[in-house]
Amino acid sequence: MDYDKISEMLKTSALLMMVSGLLFGTCASWSIGALFIMSGLLLYISASGFKAAEDDSKKASGVLETERLILRPWCESDAEELYKYASDPQVGPIAGWQPHKSVEESREIIRTVFSALETYAVVLKETGKPVGSIGLLFDGHSEVSLKPGEVEIGYWIGVPYWGQGLIPEATRELLRHCFEDLECTKVWCGYYNDNVKSKRVQEKCGFTYDHSEENHYCELMDEYRTVHLNSITRDVWMRK
Repeated sequence: MDYDKISEMLKTSALLMMVSGLLFGTCASWSIGALFIMSGLLLYISASGFKAAEDDSKKASGVLETERLILRPWCESDAEELYKYASDPQVGPIAGWQPHKSVEESREIIRTVFSALETYAVVLKETGKPVGSIGLLFDGHSEVSLKPGEVEIGYWIGVPYWGQGLIPEATRELLRHCFEDLECTKVWCGYYNDNVKSKRVQEKCGFTYDHSEENHYCELMDEYRTVHLNSITRDVWMRK
C-alpha cells in the first residue's frame, strides 16, 4: 500500500472541500459552507495520520528504509537473486563463507540462516530485487564475546554493486535501528585480513579499532585467519 499517495490524495480532497465551503458560504449558506469546511479539516487530519500508519506498518513487518534501499526479511522467492551474487567466489570467501553451489542451496540458506531475527535482504528501490544481505548477530552466533546490550553487524553485497556506497548506507540505517529501536549499548563489526572494502565500510560508519585476533578459526571455510574487530558505542553514535 502506497501511504504517501493516499495521504496526498486525501489532503487534496480535503483542501478542495474547504475551498468549496468558503465559496458556498459566501454565495449561499454559511451553515452549509461551515459543514464543508469542518469535514475538510477532519479529512486533512486523517490524511496526516497515514504517514504514522506507514511507519508503524514497516516496524511491525521488520522493514527498514534508506534513500536507495529497502531492508526487509528474506523470502524463498529471492533464491535465484541470492544465488546470482552469492555464487561469485569474490563475495563469500573473503567474508568467511563458501560460494553457493546452486539455487536450491541458496533457498535452503534463506530457510535456515537468513530466517534469523534481524537478518535483512538489501533490496534496491530502483529494481525491487535483493543485491546483498545485512543483519545482526547476537551472543552465541557472533565473532565476539558479547555483553548484554551488545550486537555484531555482518554484511555483504554483490560484486556489480561494489563501490556505490550501498552497504555503508544500509549499515548506517541498521546502526540507527540498533541504538534507537533496540536500545543497544554497543555494536561490533569485524573483517578478515585483506578485506579492505569491509574495513572502509566500517571506517565510514564511525566504527573504531578495538583489537585483533590471530589464529581465529573460520568454521565455514575450515581455516584459521586473523580477524580485526571494530566497535561503536551508543554515546559515540549519538554525538555524530
